[in-house]
Amino acid sequence: MDTKDCIALKSRRRILSLGALGVAGITTGFPSLTQAVTPRQLDVPYEPSPQHVVEKMLELAQTGKNDLLYDLGCGDGRIVITAAQKYGARACGIDLDPKRIVEAKANAAKAGVEDRVIFKVGDLYTSDFSDATVVTLFLWPQVNRKLRPILWQQLPVGTRIVSYIWDMGEVWPPEKTISVNGKKIYYWTITGRQKG
Repeated sequence: MDTKDCIALKSRRRILSLGALGVAGITTGFPSLTQAVTPRQLDVPYEPSPQHVVEKMLELAQTGKNDLLYDLGCGDGRIVITAAQKYGARACGIDLDPKRIVEAKANAAKAGVEDRVIFKVGDLYTSDFSDATVVTLFLWPQVNRKLRPILWQQLPVGTRIVSYIWDMGEVWPPEKTISVNGKKIYYWTITGRQKG
């Protein structure tokens, strides 16, 4: 997919610039999102999180206006958009499927939060999200486990992580677990133990 427009956030303004072929890249505001990506088969089929679950995830993460939230596998962008619209956070969505990114950008425009959010086609295993203060996930167990060491390596101490339905395996038990309509939401923070 050829994409020539890239959205950057800085001081609540929308800045347009040219990006790499096939990528919705960033030049400022989200400096880590400048890599190119080669599309491959999706790891997880698209299944949107119910809106009440989205809000519970963001509440559990104590999302606020000073946060930079990354939704890994963002789908139609609803977590990113809600984080910006309801909590005033800056937020970024990454998804391997270009169709989802097009949909997410359209949804952000409808919601009037284009100056607070960006969306990027990207591979979660090679993307840089090291500037996140909150990370949200609704992926499959094997994907969470593959991402776990990447999260440990990239994210600074204090970063909050929330996952819908799937945990991170026995080696990283959640700090909090809540149930929403019989399905679980898990919460972790990055500590010095993971960094060690």
